[in-house]
Amino acid sequence: MNRKLPPFPALRAFEAAARHNSFTAAADELHVTHGAISRQVAAFEAWVGVQVFHRNGKRVRLTEDGRRYLSKVQDAFDSIATATDQLRDTGVVHVLRVNALPTFAMKWLLPRLSQFQRMAPNVELRLATSNEPVEMLDSFDVAVRRGPAHWPNCASGQFLDESEIPVCSPALLQRLPIHTADDLARHVLLHSDTRPDAWHHWLQAAGVKAKCRKKQSFDHFYLALQAAVDGLGVALGPMPLLDDELASGRLVTPLEGPRIDARGYWWVARREVANAPLVEQFCRWLEAQAKEMKQDNAQDKARGKPRVVTR
Repeated sequence: MNRKLPPFPALRAFEAAARHNSFTAAADELHVTHGAISRQVAAFEAWVGVQVFHRNGKRVRLTEDGRRYLSKVQDAFDSIATATDQLRDTGVVHVLRVNALPTFAMKWLLPRLSQFQRMAPNVELRLATSNEPVEMLDSFDVAVRRGPAHWPNCASGQFLDESEIPVCSPALLQRLPIHTADDLARHVLLHSDTRPDAWHHWLQAAGVKAKCRKKQSFDHFYLALQAAVDGLGVALGPMPLLDDELASGRLVTPLEGPRIDARGYWWVARREVANAPLVEQFCRWLEAQAKEMKQDNAQDKARGKPRVVTR
């Protein structure tokens, strides 16, 4: 296709002068003289055979033909700029630093990260895990924490709800059946230092009056959950972080309830990078993944195929 395009320097001079309604301002932007802009615009008008500016001394304004042409040219320039940015970004690796809670990272984030990598192949995601408060972190772009909370100088948004219910291995349940919450008194309750009051709140909600004396504590929550998979006792499992373990049958929920609402998960972005495209893309992806999981669970329940395996 033989495209009849005006000389680019003349076209660029026209666009700048038309946008500013000034040859002088266009000259300053393009780092040339006022006379150079005037000559380029005159050459452009001669090439197209149409007057695009009214001239009144040093003042200029677009003709109606020039105004219509400007809108088309600006759209074309915008498209060229976007295509150029995309071309320059080809093969460039962008770094995104994410700091997440250890159990969340292991049980929910890591199994889904391949999807984000396919969506953003030029992103190097540097994942660190920590239970430290956000304000004590050395460096991060996005953190995942349970909230709500006050995170100074950060933007934040909730994306995933959480609830808690007892979970254990099928083998343990077969040895020591659990029919009511009071039966937990015969079991070892698996505690975590990061959630020290979780079992206390759940037992209160379940109306258990007798104290459950057998307990084992772990410094990290994911260790308590793994201990439950290995049959060492009963853990208070977070939903939906344990959906995969429950769906596979590695864990079961011996009781139907109560299911206690816990603090949900929030993305937390440093304010100075919160509007960066890559940060926004990752936060929107977290929200979309949580929404998709919720919809899948609802569809499974409607089909009579709950993902949670009970006793």
